[in-house]
Order: sequence, then C-alpha cells, then structure tokens
Amino acid sequence: MSDVDSATLCLFDVDGTLTAARQRVTPHMAEFLEKLRTRVRVGVVGGSDLRKIKEQLGDDVIQKMDYVFAENGLEAYKNGQLLSVQSIQNQMGEEVLQDLINFCLNYMAKIKLPKKRGTFIEFRNGMLNISPIGRSCTQEERKEFYELDQKEKIREKFVAVLKEEFRGRGLTFSIGGQISFDVFPDGWDKRFSLGIVAKDDYSTIHFFGDKTKPGGNDYEIYCDPRTVGHEVSCPEDTLQICQQLFFT
Repeated sequence: MSDVDSATLCLFDVDGTLTAARQRVTPHMAEFLEKLRTRVRVGVVGGSDLRKIKEQLGDDVIQKMDYVFAENGLEAYKNGQLLSVQSIQNQMGEEVLQDLINFCLNYMAKIKLPKKRGTFIEFRNGMLNISPIGRSCTQEERKEFYELDQKEKIREKFVAVLKEEFRGRGLTFSIGGQISFDVFPDGWDKRFSLGIVAKDDYSTIHFFGDKTKPGGNDYEIYCDPRTVGHEVSCPEDTLQICQQLFFT
C-alpha cells in the first residue's frame, strides 16, 4: 500500500454506480475496488441503511473500504470502526415526524398502481424512505413500477405535493433508486459525509454518482465545490472513468 495517494479520496454512490439497482456487486467490480485502494482512499456514500449496503457490497464492506457512509453519512464508519450515528426523531421532533408520516400514508392510499406490496414507509436513522409500491416488491415488480414512474412521474408529483405541504419545516426531499424517495432534515443529504471527511484533510475528493440532476440524491454532493463530480449511468461507466483517472 506504499503507493497510495493518501491525499485523494474517491467516494462512490452504490445503486447504479457500483452495482445495478439493488443488485449485488459483480466480482469484477469488487476486484477493481480492491485494486483502486492501492492507489487512493476509497469510500461509499449510500442513501440506504447499512444492512442494504452490506447486501449489495458484502458483509465485510466496512473492512474493505476506508469509509462507509450509510444513510448519506448519518451512520459513518472509518477503517472498520463506527464513527457516528445521527437520529432523525431528535432532529425533527415527533410532531413534524408524525404529520409527515400521516400525510404520506394518506396520499399513498389514494394512488392506484398496477401492484402494491408492503413497507411503504421505512424508518431509518437519518431519514424516512417512502415507496408508493412498497419496498417488499419483487425485482420484476420494481422494474414495472420504475417504467411506469418514468412515464407518469408518480414520485416527482408526490414530492412536489410534499414540498408545498411542508414548506418551511426544514425538510429535504430526494428521489433516488427506482421505487422510492427520501425525506430528511435540510443539510442531511450526501454532503453530510463531506463534513466528516473534512477532518482528514484530502486535497482532492472525487464523487461518482448516477442521480446527479436536481432532485436526485447525488445532486448536492456532485455539485459541491469540495468535490470533483463524475456523472455515470452504470457501473461500467464508473470502471472506465476510474481506469482513465488512476491507472493510465
């Protein structure tokens, strides 16, 4: 590891960047990330909780990365050790939290979809994850919803209504993945992780993500002046850009 450029950090989104949506990392990508760690520091910053990141990147992900930021960095690990955990209920307060949950359940009760499954609201440390179809849908049902959502903008319309309803309540709404969107206190987007790595004094931080347009959950960190942002559309793009940057 003596050739590692310890002044450079690469941060990666998970879904659509290191893996196909909600799928396991390929052996090829896993091998490449290991190789990349011989050149630079490597971290992942996912919107999902740690359990889902482990499902996709392996149970030993916190040992295999320099940093793992679950839930945008609200649960943060460095060198295999837990650094910090935030709590959404402490930040938002029970009243706003319940108003939000009740409003979302009420709104989703009125949406007619080809299919609905279970777990429409997932309560995480640092955010609520809202899914109109329900997170327990199959891969096939997920794909079907995503294609419908592309046409009918189901999540986009839902978020627009919430922004209006909860204006001035200190909440951010962010669409990521294929079937859901996240709600969290202002400032608790993926840039939260940058505040944590600031103490480690990197001269360059590269960020790779696929949801980099306004409203996407990679947008803020991608545009942040502290990062060099790279927009990708699939894991193959990620490999190609990293290959050019660090191995040519």
